[in-house]
Amino acid sequence: MNKNLPKWVDLGLIPLLTLFLAFAVSGLVVMSIGQNPIEVVRVMIQGAFNPFGIGHTLYFTTNFIFTGLAVAVAFHARLFNIGGEGQAGIAGVGVTLIMLSVDWPHWTVALVAGTVAAMAFGAAWAAIPAYLQAKRGSHIVITTIMFNLIATAVVGYLLVGPLQAEGSLPESPKFPDGAALPTLHDILGVVGIEFDRFAPVNISFFLALIAALLVWILIWKTRLGYEMRAFGHSERAAVYAGISPMKITMVAMLISGALSGMMAVNTVQGEAERLVLGAVEGAGFIGIAVALMGRSHPVGVLLAAFLFGILTQGGAELQFALGIPAQMITVIQALIIMFTGSLENMVRIPLEKIFLNTGKRGQA
Repeated sequence: MNKNLPKWVDLGLIPLLTLFLAFAVSGLVVMSIGQNPIEVVRVMIQGAFNPFGIGHTLYFTTNFIFTGLAVAVAFHARLFNIGGEGQAGIAGVGVTLIMLSVDWPHWTVALVAGTVAAMAFGAAWAAIPAYLQAKRGSHIVITTIMFNLIATAVVGYLLVGPLQAEGSLPESPKFPDGAALPTLHDILGVVGIEFDRFAPVNISFFLALIAALLVWILIWKTRLGYEMRAFGHSERAAVYAGISPMKITMVAMLISGALSGMMAVNTVQGEAERLVLGAVEGAGFIGIAVALMGRSHPVGVLLAAFLFGILTQGGAELQFALGIPAQMITVIQALIIMFTGSLENMVRIPLEKIFLNTGKRGQA
């Protein structure tokens, strides 16, 4: 947090103002293609929150929570993990292997096993770039990019080879019925609440909320979290205090990879009930924007993930209702990333001057 600004400004006002600027510029882009921005917003909101759309919005939100938390944890240790795509993809392989190995008696057992497998495979895939950074000085950004590409190739090979189901489609066999996770329709139906039965959101949404709570406890309530934040603020000071760079780099990336991997529980085990090509759906990269907008705080990540869930589902509705191409939503997401990341100082610097001058007048 910036010491020149109150916490509510640094963590609340600045993200809101940058988001407003991003949407304002997005409105100009929408107008440039002959569309009414107000109508576009109306269609997006309606598409994201109607009885059918809300289930998909929460499904996408679940993915973005996991990948956003993964990036946030690495950020606190000054590590830029952009390998969420690959880590979630390889985690999907792990979930598939464990789900196809047993005729699961009940979803609760399968959920525990799938979660452990997803975390283990995601963490293992992140461990290699982490080791290369800690021991060999290989930049984490470069290695995680490379490992994204390698993971895509590995998953593609497996789905046209050892894991391919009978037939021509590049997908694995369907998981046993006992491995199927309950959807929000099933869960809310127990208490008599109606929810769309075809919505893909499932019990892993609640896993994502639990993960956010655990990350908050880790970062701000444990010694390990303090060491990660200390290392992120100043490596030299952390080393002087006896904190091992090797330990922090490895632990932070293992946790980050495990969080990315948990996304596979939602997409592979929960929604598709098999491994398919493109199961990650770009969520690994969107997680970077979610962490930036959420200031690497779990509460901020939850809110930012929900926003991107609205954009993703609402963007799909724009294609059907107004014929606006999907690339327009990509443009809006890119603008949000640009304003919340590289252009944040457009908002931050003027606010710092305002509060600095206000403080000087108050002391006079």
